[in-house]
Amino acid sequence: MTEPDPQRVIPFRVIFVCTGNICRSPMAEVVFRDIAEKQGLGDRIISTSAGTGDWHVGEQADSRTIDALARRGYDGSRHRARQFTAESFAQNDLVVALDRSHERILRQWAHDESEEGKVTLLLSFEHHPTLLDVPDPYYADARMFDDVLGMIESASHGLFRQLEPAIRPSAPRV
Repeated sequence: MTEPDPQRVIPFRVIFVCTGNICRSPMAEVVFRDIAEKQGLGDRIISTSAGTGDWHVGEQADSRTIDALARRGYDGSRHRARQFTAESFAQNDLVVALDRSHERILRQWAHDESEEGKVTLLLSFEHHPTLLDVPDPYYADARMFDDVLGMIESASHGLFRQLEPAIRPSAPRV
């Protein structure tokens, strides 16, 4: 039996959740992963996404999502939709809902206060007093996908700023 490695980093796991996991949550997953990597914390944060429904399981993100991400320098081409499950609570440290309907569903699916306490709204990290929901661009045009991506980028930076102090390794004491 080997000894546990004290230097081994256990990553903080964040899952972003929307309806079908083809528009908003894949954007958030990709953006948040990019932020972590650019800040040198890609090995300390795992960013994934899922949908509350199973309509698109196994499919790529919506082409307009992939295009909007590409226009801003992100790669969303490898995404495959999946559904949030009961195990998703145990597998993640933070469950980020893209709108209040997802937040309600996720809180209903939680088995206990610990799981329910993991659920938060993405826009709660954006200091916008009246907007709580990232709008669903599915029935809109490409411009709406760009607008939604901008909202997700801004709120994801706020989320990262909130998490970073707990995730960044401490400087060695001299």
